[in-house]
Amino acid sequence: MTNEVLKREAQNVPRFSPSTDIIEKEDGFHIYLDMPGVTRENLNIDLQDTDLEVSARPEFPKVENASNIHMEFGDCEYRRSFTISDVVDRNNIKATMKNGVLELYLPKAEKAKPRKIQIEAG
Repeated sequence: MTNEVLKREAQNVPRFSPSTDIIEKEDGFHIYLDMPGVTRENLNIDLQDTDLEVSARPEFPKVENASNIHMEFGDCEYRRSFTISDVVDRNNIKATMKNGVLELYLPKAEKAKPRKIQIEAG
């Protein structure tokens, strides 16, 4: 019964796809997701096969004995999915959360990194 209530509660909460920047560098990819109100404790990052899913429920202080006049953020759920290619070293993905911005670092697998080919004398 508890799971049913939680599922129903989650369905009534607006769901947003966080604003995202993706940057490629020589050693890997950096993904930045803007998620105000999210902390490490209410953030989930799951990797299953090639699917990387980020979800979170931000926590904002509840004001007692007050009515909302205007709200553009607040009780909501963030959810974003990415498909990860074989170029990424899945075992070394790292995540950091700072000031409401999640940074995911997806390092490139050694076989995918550019390398210099030495030319032998002939």
